[in-house]
Amino acid sequence: MTTTAASADRRLRARFAMQEGLEHRFFDAAQRERLERHLDLRPGTGDVEVLVTGWGAPPIGTAELDAMPSLRAILHAAGTVKTFLTDEPLRRGIRVTSAAAANALPVAEFTLAAILSAGKSTAEIADEYAAQPAIDLNEERFAGIGNYGRVVGILGASQIGRRVVELLRPFDVEVLVSDPYLAADDPLLAAARSVTLEELFANSDIVTVHAPDLPQTKGLVSRELLASMRHGAVLINTARPALVDQPALVELLRQRRIRAVLDVSEPEPLPLDHPLRSVPGVTLTPHLAGARGNELRRLGEAVVREVEALSAGRPALHPVRPELFGITA
Repeated sequence: MTTTAASADRRLRARFAMQEGLEHRFFDAAQRERLERHLDLRPGTGDVEVLVTGWGAPPIGTAELDAMPSLRAILHAAGTVKTFLTDEPLRRGIRVTSAAAANALPVAEFTLAAILSAGKSTAEIADEYAAQPAIDLNEERFAGIGNYGRVVGILGASQIGRRVVELLRPFDVEVLVSDPYLAADDPLLAAARSVTLEELFANSDIVTVHAPDLPQTKGLVSRELLASMRHGAVLINTARPALVDQPALVELLRQRRIRAVLDVSEPEPLPLDHPLRSVPGVTLTPHLAGARGNELRRLGEAVVREVEALSAGRPALHPVRPELFGITA
């Protein structure tokens, strides 16, 4: 076997810590072979040095860290690490990485598709066409459909929000962005105009939510903001349900004031008798936007590259940063 910086003496002792069997969906045979050039994933080979985590990872707190004194890295094959970690590993100097950047791409792609489809009123027209084959798109009531000159509001300059802004560049839309942490010289502002939260909702035809789920963001999309949206405007939420006042959203949907595309809801899964399933103007999907199916290989690839960087003594590619831990998902 060709040696590397890590394997010249030995491979790093490693374990998978995720839902049972999930590693086979994250890593195909070629990716697994690349992992095993640098990691010894056999059980019972001594004190673990690298944890490869994913969905379903068990909580890793002080006691667990104390039981792994040789732990050097926690490499997460998904987005947020906050479902199973505090910032304790970071304070101990343990390398923690996330595949959030890799997961941002499918969410942004889904959002772009939702934006363009919402601009054409695709779901509503498809429903009407199914019931009435003689639909006439030249009628005056359809004069407002289309994406030319649409105003798209991005709530949150997160990794996903930034990806959405980039994907919107080729289209004839105006992009607004609202984020309290956005600096005046941020390169994002070459493609989007920074506005207040109130301006974002009042002036956008479509608002898409990409803010993190934090104590300070719960209910951020309030009844007042929803009520301020233009008649017929669309709210897209692929982030977390807690960010949106869901009862207020149901009420405004019933009034046919606004429309919505919701990839997340409270609760999940959404019961068959939930009001969101019967109100008009809403498209529901079951947490589909993030990496699914073959897209899990992209998350796996992100981890493989982190392992290769660690083994070669290079900096992490996508580290979880201590100074940002409290304000990011």
